[in-house]
Amino acid sequence: MANVLDLRRRIRSVKNTRQITKAMKMVSAARLRRAQERALQARPYAQMISNVLESLVRRADQTDVMHPLLVEREEKNVLVLVIAGEKGFAGAFNSNIAKAAQSFINDRRGEGLNVDIETVGRKARDLVAKKYTAAVYEKKEERYDNDLATHYEVIRHRAQPIEVTGDHGTLLQKVDINDVSDLARSIVDRYTRAEIDAVYLVYNEFKSVIAQRVVVEKLLPIRKLGSHEITVAEEMTEEQKEAAGHAAKSAGVSLTTPEESAVESEAKKFGTAEVDYLFDQRPERLFRHLIPRYVTTQIFHALLESVASEHAARMTAMDAATNNAGDMIDAYTLQMNRVRQAAITKEIIEIVSGAAAL
Repeated sequence: MANVLDLRRRIRSVKNTRQITKAMKMVSAARLRRAQERALQARPYAQMISNVLESLVRRADQTDVMHPLLVEREEKNVLVLVIAGEKGFAGAFNSNIAKAAQSFINDRRGEGLNVDIETVGRKARDLVAKKYTAAVYEKKEERYDNDLATHYEVIRHRAQPIEVTGDHGTLLQKVDINDVSDLARSIVDRYTRAEIDAVYLVYNEFKSVIAQRVVVEKLLPIRKLGSHEITVAEEMTEEQKEAAGHAAKSAGVSLTTPEESAVESEAKKFGTAEVDYLFDQRPERLFRHLIPRYVTTQIFHALLESVASEHAARMTAMDAATNNAGDMIDAYTLQMNRVRQAAITKEIIEIVSGAAAL
């Protein structure tokens, strides 16, 4: 049985841990507010580009609307973009995304499809790299015109039906639109060359602290502009909502979904008027430039929501850890008092026994 000195050391250690978890909770709450603001600031642009494309579709000839990203093919090779967290200490945030991604991959393999995986975030890379091998590429070089010119060609040798084709482990450290554009461009090029027949995103959709869900969203082909085609969704349980609500209240974070701003309202109206617009460029050229940018916006929006969800999950986990540390301190304090009382009682009994013996 532990003595009073050991219990005091344990209490001091748990108190130090409680200070750390409380500080981590407040840091996550501050970062969550900034992530929410950034996600809100990105919505008007996404809404406006969707409205412009919808307006262009309504006014252009059907032959001009055809774009490689709008073409639907039979799914034989699919790409799954798994967006998880950058760090740990976020409860079940990363494991829930891993479970959703694994379930989706198993379903597609059950249908006989080949699956390519690209990861965003260090935790996603760690989860996937343990199970699947990386794709193997061969770079061929061919010289012609008397060695004055060189042609390079990259050939992929598929060895497994499920392979990892890309890792973007540092993309979540600072979500930058230029880095997201590079990722989107590579996905668009692969879909245009028919290397893949569909693209899916696995991430945590965020509306508020108590309104989150892990979703599998179909990104390509584009079926309806401005809408999210959710194929699988896993909602929060009542216990998770209650825990997140308690953490948000104690940290001063709002539980309600942010109201629509004036900029968002104007963005929704942009390009929706039933008037004849004069386009400086031909519709096919506008589609060629705007639709890849639309895909970039969709991925950028998913990354911002994933970052906000990670901070919310870490805030909730650290709040639970802080409460558990407080309960442990109370339990150790009670145990220490009992041990000390027992020691005092024993000494009194020994003194009384000694006096009675005299």
